[in-house]
Amino acid sequence: MSTISVPIKAEEEKFIENYIKSGQAENKAQVFRRALRLLAEEEALSRLRRSQEDVRQGRVFQGDLRKILRKFK
Repeated sequence: MSTISVPIKAEEEKFIENYIKSGQAENKAQVFRRALRLLAEEEALSRLRRSQEDVRQGRVFQGDLRKILRKFK
C-alpha cells in the first residue's frame, strides 16, 4: 500500500474532521478510500448510462462478430 500527500482547502479539512467526529469514518485514510470508491461507482454508472444511450440511439451492433467486422474492412 502506498501513501500520498494531497493539499486540501481548510473547509475540506473541516469536513473530513467533522465526518470522523460523527463516527462515519475512523480516520482520514478511511474517508479518502470511501471517496475514491464512490468516485469509481459514479464513473461506472456514468459509463452504464452512456451505454444505455448508445442502445437507445441505435449505436450498437448485434450479430456475428465476424460478419460485423467484414462491414468495416
